[in-house]
Formats: sequence, C-alpha cells, structure tokens
Amino acid sequence: MSVYTPVSQHDLAAWLRQYSVGAPEKLEPIKPGIENTNYFVTTTQGRYVLTLFERLPAAELPFYLNLMAHLARHGIPCPAPIADLSDAFLGTLNGKPAALVTRLPGRSIEAPGEAECRELGLLLARLHLAARSYPAYLENPRGPRWWRMAARDVQPFLDAAHWRLLEAELEFQAQHRFPDLPRGPVHADLFRDNALFERGRLSGVIDFYFAGVDCLLYDVAVCANDWCLLDPAADRGLHLARTSAFLAAYHALRPFAPAEREAWPVLLRAAALRFWLSRLHDLHLPRPGELVHAHDPEHFRLVLERRVAQGAPWLEAT
Repeated sequence: MSVYTPVSQHDLAAWLRQYSVGAPEKLEPIKPGIENTNYFVTTTQGRYVLTLFERLPAAELPFYLNLMAHLARHGIPCPAPIADLSDAFLGTLNGKPAALVTRLPGRSIEAPGEAECRELGLLLARLHLAARSYPAYLENPRGPRWWRMAARDVQPFLDAAHWRLLEAELEFQAQHRFPDLPRGPVHADLFRDNALFERGRLSGVIDFYFAGVDCLLYDVAVCANDWCLLDPAADRGLHLARTSAFLAAYHALRPFAPAEREAWPVLLRAAALRFWLSRLHDLHLPRPGELVHAHDPEHFRLVLERRVAQGAPWLEAT
C-alpha cells in the first residue's frame, strides 16, 4: 500500500460529496505496501481507508469489493466498502478507480505467538466457510499462469543457480495441481501486516486485493509460511508449536480432508514460490511512486529452498 497517486485535501473534499460520510477532517498517506495508493481518511462521521487502484483491472474490482461486503455481512471482521449516493462501491478519483472502506481497530503484530496463531486459524476457517456462499468467480490472479509470466520477466535479473531453482519449481508445481482439493475464495495474502489485533484478539483482516478462487489449503500455506516461521535468520523452518496451534484451530471449524494433508508440503512450496516471484518482480521492475516499498525477495527464496530440501510434515496434532 504505497502512494503512487497524490490526493489533496481539495481533491478529497470534492470526491466525498458523492458519499454520506460527513466532511473530511484529516488525510494521511499509508506508507507500507506496494500495490495500491492508500490513505487514512477521517471525517466528521467516522474513520475510513481510501484506496486508489493502480494496477488491478477495473473489471476485477467488483469481485474484491463485493467479496469484502459479503464477508462483512457474515460477521468476518474485514473492511466494509461504503456505497456512494448512487449505491456504487467503486468510483473514480484523480483518474484512478477508487473505493472507500471502513477502517478497523487494532494494530498488526510483528512476533505472533501460539495464541495469535490460534486466533488466525479460527478466523481463516470462518472466512473460508463464509465465502462458500459468495457467487462471483475470479481465478487466483497470482496463480500458476501468473507465475510463468513473472518468471519470464525476472529471468534477466537472476543468476544461473537461482534460475535453475525457479525453473525446477515451476516444473514441479505443474505436476501438482490438486483439482480435487476443497476450493473457494481465498485471501491469498494474509501476512502478519494484513491482520489487526486489539487487546489480544484478532480484530480485523485487511487488503483483499489479491483474493481469488483457489485451493483453501493454499491460503493456509501462505499464512503458515509467514506466521509460523522460526527465526528468519535461522533456517526458515516452521515453528512446531505455532504451526500446530494454527492448524488445530482451523481444523476445529473446517476439518482438513485426507488429500489436504498429503498436499501440504507441495502447497507450502507453491506459496513460497508465489511470493519469491512477486518480490523479485517488484524489486527489479518497480513503478514510480511517491512512497514505494519493495520487500526483499531473498527471504522467500530461502523459504522455498528449505521447503524443497526438507519439506514440512503434516502435524498429527490436527
């Protein structure tokens, strides 16, 4: 969530006349992130987040906004899109598609423990169950098709050893598609910075703009590769107690199928591959922005290498 498109107080005041949210009082750019332009907006009636979509195709945006509205109606603590006076969630601001959503309480945490991983497991299972009744369909936009395109883009920036690793993993993943695993809408980017905690409870899940339909277990693997890691300076293995707490909490609400247990090591590798590729792409092929933040791709290369070399056995505690 960087700032690529500047928005002034005057721009905001004019745009908000289309909404019944009161007069603007404060506008703050949100610095972390890399995909969209985001601002905190405070009005006389509440606190919101304004997002200007920089890269997402306009045709895909209703999927994300309507999914958030659907989940919020089903009790999932996620941002609820605000409809304008013509009852539309999506508008245009400074030439970019734009949306206003509620701002949730809480802060992200840097070092989750077993309790926080348990909270995450419960929330992720609730999210997947609530999303089952969402009727729209959008294939995971950062799935295998995107992996192949991104790999071609970043190849000139990789040395021979890293290119061999990437080629080998793409070939491996092409042989493991798991069409029979439970599927549905997934968040696909639920890292620690996209979850908010307040007084020890998970108070919100944000940034649904990588969501799409995929294996539900893929979403679980994305979370485990971020929330359940040992010290990143060590070997990028999974912390057994935190992983067990996370998986057991999820399993209590949406029990894992036997086939999901078998697919677990492969989808952990898929999740590591996806974020290694996206970070490579953002680092080497950046866009100009007022405040732009790119994450280090080396972290997920090391995660992938660890998953390839040693796997990650299913924890029988679940």
